[in-house]
Amino acid sequence: MRSKLEVIAGPMKGATLYLTDELSLRENSDHGASIDSSLGGLRCLIKQENGVFRLCSPENQQRVLVNRQPVTDRVLRNGDEISIGESVFLVALPEDAPADANSPQKAEPECGSGSAEIFNLEELLPLKGPPPASRLEPPDSARNEVFLRACRTVSSIQDLDDLERRLVSLISDCVPAERGVILLKGQVEGEFAAVTGWNKRSDSERPVKDSRQIIDRVLREGVAILNNQTAGKVAGQMEKDASASPDELGGSHVLTLLAVPLEVFGAVRGVIYADTCDPAVRFGVEQLRNLAALGGLAALALENARRLRWLEVENRRLHAEIDLEHHMVGNSPRMREVHRFISKVGPMDATTLIYGESGTGKELAARAIHDKSPRAAKPFVAINCAALPENLLESELFGYEKGAFTGAVGHKKGRLEIAEGGTVFLDEIGDIPLTLQPKLLRVLQQRELDRLGGTRTIPVNVRIIAATNRNLAEAVQDKTFRQDLYYRLNVVSLNLPSLRERRDDIPQLADYFLKRFAARANRQIVGFSEEARACLDGYDWPGNIRELQNALERAVALGSGELIVPEDLPEPLLEKAGSGKIGGYHEAVADAKRRLIAKAIQENGGNYTHAAKALGLQPTYLHRLMRNLNVKTESAAKARPKI
Repeated sequence: MRSKLEVIAGPMKGATLYLTDELSLRENSDHGASIDSSLGGLRCLIKQENGVFRLCSPENQQRVLVNRQPVTDRVLRNGDEISIGESVFLVALPEDAPADANSPQKAEPECGSGSAEIFNLEELLPLKGPPPASRLEPPDSARNEVFLRACRTVSSIQDLDDLERRLVSLISDCVPAERGVILLKGQVEGEFAAVTGWNKRSDSERPVKDSRQIIDRVLREGVAILNNQTAGKVAGQMEKDASASPDELGGSHVLTLLAVPLEVFGAVRGVIYADTCDPAVRFGVEQLRNLAALGGLAALALENARRLRWLEVENRRLHAEIDLEHHMVGNSPRMREVHRFISKVGPMDATTLIYGESGTGKELAARAIHDKSPRAAKPFVAINCAALPENLLESELFGYEKGAFTGAVGHKKGRLEIAEGGTVFLDEIGDIPLTLQPKLLRVLQQRELDRLGGTRTIPVNVRIIAATNRNLAEAVQDKTFRQDLYYRLNVVSLNLPSLRERRDDIPQLADYFLKRFAARANRQIVGFSEEARACLDGYDWPGNIRELQNALERAVALGSGELIVPEDLPEPLLEKAGSGKIGGYHEAVADAKRRLIAKAIQENGGNYTHAAKALGLQPTYLHRLMRNLNVKTESAAKARPKI
């Protein structure tokens, strides 16, 4: 076969230019090569030297590309593509044509000195017309069964791991390779998010010793590579480049290999690589085309499966983050109402008032409302109005200027300014002093404030969420809370249920806190005993979720087994548990307490105060004990002397 250039794109597509001692590619050249008129003048020169053809391109001319890389001097090899403007030339050399191994411009991956062929996917899987007959063999109809199974596989499997394993099996059926790997690119350059390989040889140390040079080129240029070599040539390459590792050369005994890109929406997302050490096997273009066709089917399926997995993981992470951030755990009817309220009110900018007993999670609800609002990216600032004296509370809320009071050596922003654009949560708003209430009312009405000692009015843009365990309507009647401030705060209101009003959520809350504290203490705890569950369910939880949280933190700290048992729980829970639910010892202790209390009340003529004093208890604690132990008040009435 004569050495030649086949024009596969451009104005002269389909023409053939035979290579002689010297060939110049220019507009209206002597050899009749009429390429793009926009080129103008000499572009490059191809000349024969010592049996090889060398391409030379002046550096000051428009770029000449060989295999999509700009070159100025390069030895041409069989299968090279020369691109000049819109024209593309394919180099076709005889199989026995010599190659210059010392050429400084090597475009092929070096898997030894074998014959490496570089293909664009358009050549292997043409979209417009048939492929060039000089490079590709007729399609093999025997592969149809493999492709039919591949179509069924990619359309029926969503799990990424299962899909990769099935594709590996299909590839091994489609291509007679001994080893191979599917590589999917990761988020970090040079790293892979998924690696799935196969190896039919049991004596190999690793499933695949792939050539990183080949993988990098396929990922970078999106080309398919076919390389055939002999063991002797590989050995010669190893001797020539002693610094090269087996991985860089595709493994010291690899004789033939294939690599095709996994392309999705014009971007290379991964690589399929296959090789063999069997001297009886030589891959051809048809095997490369089969692998490329299978990769075309697999690429989109792999990308969709990977995105689906990411979405599932992200969904679980976001749900876990919401739970960890807010502890808004529970699915009882009352809590479903709370969740609906938060979802509806969150996107609004209305001032919100949250009612609820201590420990019901008012601040957690406020944070959830903030996170549902357009202000979520801005600060959430909380302040407890009952925790600070009046003078400190005023400076914390509104800030102060230098010299406003003794010790004010500089100016300080208040919490309302710090939360600019975000949300301010005022806990225990019912305890705010009357003297500060007009200033807070001004913030709500005018959206402005004055710092202590300041003369400049400062505009503020914040959302106010307040919370209280007091009845503010009664406080207004008692003249301890301003009526106008109450109306400004009570635009929308939420009543958080106590834990005894949502008993259906106790098991879920208990499991959540147990898992959280066990992980923090690095303990393996699988759950609760039946008796411990009975104690949790039978208690009234006057401290609500906060008391439950503290009880389970104590149980994890004091317990020693894989189950939480009644002995790990606080004493009040055991006192409240009903008869026969917590076992003999605890029930005997509770029964003894009942008899002791009843006796004390009887001896003191039904006077609870005197009975508490005789027992060494506070009267309020005695009443709580009686409620927890189910001591009936009728017995006390019977114990009173008749008059």
